Amino acid sequence: MAPQTKVKQPVLVAGFAKSCTIDMQLVGGQHKVCSFGSAKSVGGHFNARLSASFLFIPQSLHHGSLSTFEKLPCMEKNGVKDVEAGKPARIPFLKMIFNQGALTDDIINHAYRGAGTEEDPYIVEWLEHDPRNPMRFPEWFKWTLTMLVAIATLAVAFVSSAYSGGVEEIAIEFGASSEFITLGISLFVLGFALGPLLWAPLSELYGRQILFFGTYAMLTIFNAGAASSQNIQTLIILRFFAGAFGSSPLTNAGGVIADMFSAEQRGIAMSLFAAAPFMGPVLGPIVGGFVGETVGWRWVEGVMAIFTGVLWLIGGILIPETYAPVLLRKRANALSKLTGKVYKSRVDAEQGKVSIGHAFKTSLSRPWVLLFREPIVLLLSIYMAIIYGTLYMMFGAFPIVYQQGRGWSPGIGGLAFIGVMVGMLIGVAYALFDNKRYVKAVKDNDGFAPPEARLPPGMVGGLAIPIGLFWFAWTNSPSIHWIVSILAGVPFGFGMVLVFLAIMNYLIDAYVIFAASVLAANSVIRSLFGAAFPLFTSYMYQNLGIHWASSIPAFLALACVPFPFLFYKYGPAIRVRCKFAKEADEFLRRMRAQDEGDDDEASSGEDEKERASNAEEKERRRELEEDREQEAFDYSYDDETNLHSNTPGFERIKTGTSMKRAKSNGVYEANPFDLDRTNTRESFGGRDAVSRASSREGSLKSKKSIKSMKSGSRR
Repeated sequence: MAPQTKVKQPVLVAGFAKSCTIDMQLVGGQHKVCSFGSAKSVGGHFNARLSASFLFIPQSLHHGSLSTFEKLPCMEKNGVKDVEAGKPARIPFLKMIFNQGALTDDIINHAYRGAGTEEDPYIVEWLEHDPRNPMRFPEWFKWTLTMLVAIATLAVAFVSSAYSGGVEEIAIEFGASSEFITLGISLFVLGFALGPLLWAPLSELYGRQILFFGTYAMLTIFNAGAASSQNIQTLIILRFFAGAFGSSPLTNAGGVIADMFSAEQRGIAMSLFAAAPFMGPVLGPIVGGFVGETVGWRWVEGVMAIFTGVLWLIGGILIPETYAPVLLRKRANALSKLTGKVYKSRVDAEQGKVSIGHAFKTSLSRPWVLLFREPIVLLLSIYMAIIYGTLYMMFGAFPIVYQQGRGWSPGIGGLAFIGVMVGMLIGVAYALFDNKRYVKAVKDNDGFAPPEARLPPGMVGGLAIPIGLFWFAWTNSPSIHWIVSILAGVPFGFGMVLVFLAIMNYLIDAYVIFAASVLAANSVIRSLFGAAFPLFTSYMYQNLGIHWASSIPAFLALACVPFPFLFYKYGPAIRVRCKFAKEADEFLRRMRAQDEGDDDEASSGEDEKERASNAEEKERRRELEEDREQEAFDYSYDDETNLHSNTPGFERIKTGTSMKRAKSNGVYEANPFDLDRTNTRESFGGRDAVSRASSREGSLKSKKSIKSMKSGSRR
């Protein structure tokens, strides 16, 4: 590989205790910095035995004897790691946003497992204190990104319902029936069904950042196009495509949060984020109503386009890629291009890169299999779909009750949703408070709370929903003060948030390795109900009257009240009789058994080490440690394939962590928003503990012993 830079002045070397840094002054006065191990102290000499192209050093200087000088100021600017201080290198923010495979000296010079060949590639994993690992982002940055993706999701839900603020003017301008105009809401929500089927597998292949940027741009374009529609047909078609592209954040935003927070930390973040898909539809009629009655329905669509357009620009600049498999794949590609060796991410090396055909086959088929073969998924999905459909039915019911029945304007009529909004906020606060109960349940069950521990909030919410709906149904008469029926929205909004959070968490915990397909099935049927309910709202209210028409969803919600109670009591017995739930449970049991066995083995090894406390043994180990470190960090130009040591202590050397593992926290760390695979190998237990399952599709049915599974994992 030819040298990639020209050196204007002699190479300057800054030495540290166990690494050195090459600083080259390039043409134009700029500097190029690389660091590697095994340098002598400042003022000494050493032989540069690294590949010239690897360090960007001209071939003529390859074997030269180079003098060492103090660290130069430019090294600080380039983010070089201070080895003695133990501070990791940092990647500039804009570089992190626009270069997913950005490299630092630590990343380039890390001792990766493997030989760098096609048969035995270098395995790229996160480094300890890796600056690009989303789990290592500063807390303030994690929460900033959480708020951004939550607002992006809220905006999509807002666009779905803000359209209702201009329906009267649309009917007048285009002369269309109310049912045809309602298709503007129904088709938008129908587009949501495409999210988990289309955008989820694409995020598996290309990451979340590029999907957000591309789909949000299309959402903005279709919103702007809808504002200039010349007929009702164009308007509703553009609304459908806006919903289809807008469903991407609904699918991937939760994945961004799960990428940054560990399983035991993401509960609070997900609870706050969960309010976004509900708050958006509630805010839509309020804003849309006032905008529509003041400047017209076209500006309602215009406000949507401006809102999503601003978020598109902010997100494009501030939201980095967070999907670990894609980031590590890009890093591996960058390292391969730089060094000429073969690097692969751990996921690609163990599971193989997912083809687009396989990804779509899984995303398009497995949700339906789970929906119709797993009664848990079917019943709870129908329950959530009824509640979701009821929410969108209100966008047609509230104008009938408050605008037609009481003579309110569209803007004032939209304010009727404030009751529902207040209930949702109370529900989020309750969910945060209930998280303490769940943490206690985890501790009481030795770190492994059963999925049924997620359901108590759903029981409370399940009772609140029919109470709120019956309350609204029989107090919405014009002869009764308006505040009474609006307050009925509080228990409905409160119960809806609790039921959604409880059921979603229960499905994730019950199906773990199939979580993405379960959530996809749930999302599809929920979107179908949300699209259908508004279509028959006006007919129902015309034929049954405002009292009985409002009572229909209340009776449906009442019929579903027993579901959380039944699954709370009989859930374990039901899951044993469900094929996929049983496989998921067996998967977790094996991983727990393996995790406990590894902990025992690590503890035994630590005890043995402590017994070797005499001075001679310590000295021998120290010398062995230095030899291993030399093997790990000292490169040979003649034989770079011998770079990595296979000695037993190599894993500890390269990570800098103790051999003794942290006690498992009993949390399955898989991201429930990723495309699920039964051969997945995910982190289980402590943040540094990696447990691996079998790499074959039928691994869950394997009858191999735990001991065999451990040895396969180590290999």
